[in-house]
Amino acid sequence: MIAVDVENRSGASVDETGAVELAQRVLAAEGIGEGELGIAFVGADEMRALKRDHLGVDETTDVLSFPIDGREALPEGMPRALGDVVLCPEVVGEEWQWPLTHGLLHLLGYDHGDEMTAREEALLS
Repeated sequence: MIAVDVENRSGASVDETGAVELAQRVLAAEGIGEGELGIAFVGADEMRALKRDHLGVDETTDVLSFPIDGREALPEGMPRALGDVVLCPEVVGEEWQWPLTHGLLHLLGYDHGDEMTAREEALLS
């Protein structure tokens, strides 16, 4: 089972249950059956600070991913810590499913490109 910790610091109303369900579905489709995942919803100012501090780009964005274990082989008995996906509801609005899926695929090692785009389309269709 994927344990998902959701934190909403955005001040906006978000579909936490839907986000957890989508995350678990995407990860299962990618062959990840166990692990820990964090999802945070943040305001535009916090998102801008995160992007500036971690990527050196001073702008707000829709989603950021902070991977930990990804698909790496782990020692027997060690829980998989996938990492965190951070979403900004002010940027994504009602269309949060694609950015969340995008962020999850980054946690699993996908880079931008045709393979990632095709996988996103398959997972969201």
